[in-house]
Amino acid sequence: MEHLIELRRRLMWSIGGFFVAFLFCFFFAKQLFNLLVIPFKWATQWAGLDPHKVELIYTAPQEFFFTQVKLAMFGGMVIAFPLIATQIYKFIAPGLYKNERSAFLPFLIASPILFLIGASLVYFFFTPMVMWFFLAMQQAGTDDQVQISLLPKVSEYLSLIMTLIFSFGLVFQLPVVTSLMARVGMLSSEALVEKRKWAIVIAFVVAAVLTPPDPISQIGLAIPTIILYEVSIWSARLIERSKERERLAREKREAAEAAAEKAANASST
Repeated sequence: MEHLIELRRRLMWSIGGFFVAFLFCFFFAKQLFNLLVIPFKWATQWAGLDPHKVELIYTAPQEFFFTQVKLAMFGGMVIAFPLIATQIYKFIAPGLYKNERSAFLPFLIASPILFLIGASLVYFFFTPMVMWFFLAMQQAGTDDQVQISLLPKVSEYLSLIMTLIFSFGLVFQLPVVTSLMARVGMLSSEALVEKRKWAIVIAFVVAAVLTPPDPISQIGLAIPTIILYEVSIWSARLIERSKERERLAREKREAAEAAAEKAANASST
């Protein structure tokens, strides 16, 4: 019953934090959406167009409202994640040993930092590149050709940028997941090296599934995934070396204690 009460309290804090962040993001939903449109303006500038004439449309009366709700939910989850992660840690920390808590805490801090790095990469580089790729498909109207212009819907543009942010943020958690698995002995650096070829293939497959059907975003996600896989191998090796040093230090300490105990017994006799 005490665990259930504690779980309820942590859930209430998490849900309350998300609800407050949701209301905040919904209140500033239009400003946040205008902030997300900035990469689109960069893309129009790269394409030689006027960035002040960027236009997005919505074709259903309720479409932009639900787009703002979706944006507020996404932003609320991002803002409330540190609070939610803290509540999760506080719930499971009493059941962990001191060394387990000290090992788990750095990964809890690294996870949102890596997610923000992936989201920043999407915002400042990949979204402008993807939109520039789509803008390049426009066709100017001539006597022989009809004019074809890109007029993205607000919901589709938000879905695109949210998909990219979620995909990159998820992929950037790879070092955290592999390091945790190496820490508990479920994974080794040798196993990661042996599966490198398969990891490269899987990286391109996952990139093709998670990103829009254009080569820029797919290659742009696959290459960081492969780099992060190499970082995971390096991190696993560091953890293995650290565990080996701890094992040797523990054996040395146990041997010294055994020798001291044997000397004490010999002196007493």
